[in-house]
Amino acid sequence: MRLVIAVVGIALMVVAAVVVPCLLQAGEVTPASGYSLLSPIRSGNLTVFPVVASKSYDTVEFLTLDEGLRSGDVVVTEAGQARGLIRHRPGDPAIIHPVRDAEVNRLVLVNNSKRPLLLLAGEIVTGGKQDRVIGKDRIVPAESDPVDLSVFCVEPGRWVAANGKYEFSNSAGSATGLFAAPVVRSKAMGAKDQQQVWDSVRSSQRAMAANVEVAGAAPAVNATTSYARVMDNKEVQKQVDAVAEPMQRNYESVIRQLRDKNAVGVVAAVNGEIVWADIFASTQLLQKYWPKLARSYATEAVVTRAKGGEASSKDAQKFLSDLQGRHETAETEPGIYRQTEITGDGFKVFELTALLPKTGFPVHIAKMAN
Repeated sequence: MRLVIAVVGIALMVVAAVVVPCLLQAGEVTPASGYSLLSPIRSGNLTVFPVVASKSYDTVEFLTLDEGLRSGDVVVTEAGQARGLIRHRPGDPAIIHPVRDAEVNRLVLVNNSKRPLLLLAGEIVTGGKQDRVIGKDRIVPAESDPVDLSVFCVEPGRWVAANGKYEFSNSAGSATGLFAAPVVRSKAMGAKDQQQVWDSVRSSQRAMAANVEVAGAAPAVNATTSYARVMDNKEVQKQVDAVAEPMQRNYESVIRQLRDKNAVGVVAAVNGEIVWADIFASTQLLQKYWPKLARSYATEAVVTRAKGGEASSKDAQKFLSDLQGRHETAETEPGIYRQTEITGDGFKVFELTALLPKTGFPVHIAKMAN
């Protein structure tokens, strides 16, 4: 656990907090720590603390799920619809054959790309017999055989192929797709419990319905069981955009000006409480995921809207530096990836390490507050 060993117990240098949105300079990165927090960026009841690193890794070869689905190089389908990868000539897509019944917590993915695919827990795919959220981080090798995915349903109530099609897309066919809010993401990643995922989806739906009731959109929000469709509602989007867009614009400005200083992640707080951290191996990966991560954090802020204090840089520093837990488990696919889960007092850490040739570094680390 190279990253954890390097980070645990090491103090981070933090720039004094100021109320923004505005562009802020990075703090100095000491050789010992490798990480530094920037001053917070605030939007409503959401606060993010950008994180910069002393070292960045080459991640140009990694394909994201959004890129793969958009290009057609990645195929996601119900478990009952895939039976092996057949290529008559280079570049041919996978051929899908029905073989057995679909399953709620199982999908099959084929990566036809010549690049390894990075999947992150919390990414949502829509279609098939019901929308699903990916349950764990993993890497799928280039030109893979069909891979079983651990997923959870985020659309209770539907079990029929949409328009007769079993394949999936990123949410609403958008360029950035949809990332579940931390309240939903945590149930898939941490609890690994379908009922808890459904409960979090329903509670998010109720909160969103209450927020858009004045605009007359509550009936439409309550009429669907799909988390993705709730998030796609125009009035819901307005609520989320009001928090996400200022945050996204200002953080992108930070990333652009701090590219050489390796802006690699963020610590997020809602209503003064630190809830999540996402750190990547490179600024390039962060830039790819940031638009939908920003909306994920903003959604959490909307559904848990309340008056609270403001999280301090000291709070964020403590959350980021405290990665040593009481229990650790690891799952490895030799030569491809290792996914490590660390349980601590009031938190869980998830570290995805690439084991492909010329890698051997942590691609993504997520920390959630329990």
